[in-house]
Amino acid sequence: MATGPGVATGTRIDVAELLSAMLSVPSASGEEDALASLLVSRLLRAGFDVDVDVAGNVVAAWGDGPETIALVGHLDTVPGHIDVRRDGDLLHGRGAVDAKGPLATAIAAVSRQPRAGPRRFVIVGAVEEETSSRGARHIAESMAAPSSLVILEPSGWDAVTIGYKGSLRLRVSVDQPHAHGAGREPSAPDRCIDVVRALVDGAAQSNGDAGVFDRVDVRVLRFDSSTDGLNDRASVDLGVRTPPGYDVDQLVEVARAGEPAAAVSVVGREPGVRTDRGSPLARGFVRAIRTHGGTPRFKLKTGTSDLNVLVPAWGCHAVAYGPGNSQLDHTPREHISIAELERAMSVLEAALGAG
Repeated sequence: MATGPGVATGTRIDVAELLSAMLSVPSASGEEDALASLLVSRLLRAGFDVDVDVAGNVVAAWGDGPETIALVGHLDTVPGHIDVRRDGDLLHGRGAVDAKGPLATAIAAVSRQPRAGPRRFVIVGAVEEETSSRGARHIAESMAAPSSLVILEPSGWDAVTIGYKGSLRLRVSVDQPHAHGAGREPSAPDRCIDVVRALVDGAAQSNGDAGVFDRVDVRVLRFDSSTDGLNDRASVDLGVRTPPGYDVDQLVEVARAGEPAAAVSVVGREPGVRTDRGSPLARGFVRAIRTHGGTPRFKLKTGTSDLNVLVPAWGCHAVAYGPGNSQLDHTPREHISIAELERAMSVLEAALGAG
């Protein structure tokens, strides 16, 4: 649904006010339409050219230079209501950190760039990042690769994220005739546990003394079992975090060998990604952070983001940046400092304008 070009009013965006408005609109994954409508209105008013694509992503362009910088955040949040309130310097609400705060920061920073400059900026508010990354997968195929990519996720105003671990989601299921609990045959839950044990043991052997980012980590996400007296069923959902370049197919084989009677299916997989800290994009952030009084730091994250989808597809220079403490992601304590929000906006404004 194209909404057409906006007409600039000359009004500078108040990043805290914009974020407060965004937080007031619930937008759990799959329920982003109301927030998308709010942003379309705000972006048009600020002078952006705005479109809502067929996936539901909000796509806003600014400027017409030959070099394109894409800034990709997400509209959705995890479930859970947090009352929106301001407590001194702190703004509370679901998505304040992950990741409406970084998205609002980018909108404000880009609106301060010259329209007639050498760069064209494309901001994307993607859908379903917290579940399927459906929005990112759509733009990976429908958008031309930009010159540079900034993923809008919390890093802290004085840090830049250059790596995310990969994610492998497995579902293990066993369906077998019911047997007496005192019998010699393993139960359906036992067989599922054997698969978990094989993966955990294999990861421990592979990890050695590797650091946190270079380790394979296995976590049980869900476990379920039942019987009707004739058949026993059990299933377990596993999340496996992997470093960049890891042979994920080998992990799947380890799981299948752990219990041949179990069915092992791959629910989802994203490769780990580590980007170049010496790229012109990353150096621009380093200079901007120093200019604003910070000591730049590079971060490697143990989770995943839409960076894992878009860097393999586009092959461009990329970083992730945004205000906020990522330890507050998905928690009932989620909040962001308004002072940090504004400082991150100034850093991003300077980094985007770097020649």
